Amino acid sequence: MTAMAWQTTSNVIEFLAAAGGYLRAEPARNTVILSVTETMRASAVARAGKSAAGAESAAAAGEAAAAGEAAAAGEAAAGEAAAGPLFGWFRDPSGVVAGAFMHTPPFPVVLTEVGLTAAAELAAVTLAARPLGGVNAYPDVARAFADGWRGGHPGGRAEVYRRQRLYRLAELVWPDPAPAGTARVAADADAPLAGDWFTAFAVEVDDMGRGVDQSAAAREKISHGGVTLWDDAGGRPVALACNTVQVSGMARIGPVYTPPEARGRGYGSAATAAVSRRLREDGVGDVVLYTDLANPVSNSIYQRIGYRAVEDRVVLSFQAG
Repeated sequence: MTAMAWQTTSNVIEFLAAAGGYLRAEPARNTVILSVTETMRASAVARAGKSAAGAESAAAAGEAAAAGEAAAAGEAAAGEAAAGPLFGWFRDPSGVVAGAFMHTPPFPVVLTEVGLTAAAELAAVTLAARPLGGVNAYPDVARAFADGWRGGHPGGRAEVYRRQRLYRLAELVWPDPAPAGTARVAADADAPLAGDWFTAFAVEVDDMGRGVDQSAAAREKISHGGVTLWDDAGGRPVALACNTVQVSGMARIGPVYTPPEARGRGYGSAATAAVSRRLREDGVGDVVLYTDLANPVSNSIYQRIGYRAVEDRVVLSFQAG
């Protein structure tokens, strides 16, 4: 559907067909939308493949009608899902894509660089009927979006939830002194531990999605080699550093987590350095990560191992009046 220049879809493949070129032109700056939608795209393709194989088998067994009914029921249920993922792109007067957004509740809307009028219109018109918990954007874009949202929510408040800084790896510098132990890519057997640490991380950083079950996220990252554990000298896991799938020569590191009892020994730095080195060896040109500007320790650590600041973003949280 269209609201002035914004077009939206719940189909991630349709979204990437329309806005993928725009996003891939600056993969580091658009890292969150690219990495999340690539994971969703791959999952959708895999599901479609399984559905096609299942339908073939059903037809051979004379069950094509039943399979068709099941597929139709599944489509109806998907269409009725309330506040499911939604994506959109903005076209300038010449028809060129000049902005995009992604909303995957309960997380905030993630918005690219876009004109301030378009940002306000997105909140006030295109997403007016959609429950919004906040927005993740460049500061001026976020303020314009919040102004548009407040227009439909008299008395509503938009407050700074987190200020973030994007870093890109320049030349990797191994931690010195390096902690005892070794890095290894997590296996399926590590999924329960990874899920627990994902949950602990979300709670500790007060993530907007902290109430979401993290076990599926841990398994998904492990499935593509995206979780690296640092084992101490005794072989006990003491930290993890994760990475997204590679998209357009870019991959993002996160989360990075060390349980409280193991902190202060450099394990998190070493795990991050190990992931960074592996990604570079795999040919990833843009290795990036986000930090919370309220945490000077993490910002300092990442700079020491070779990360350099690129740009800042802000997450605003919305509270209805």
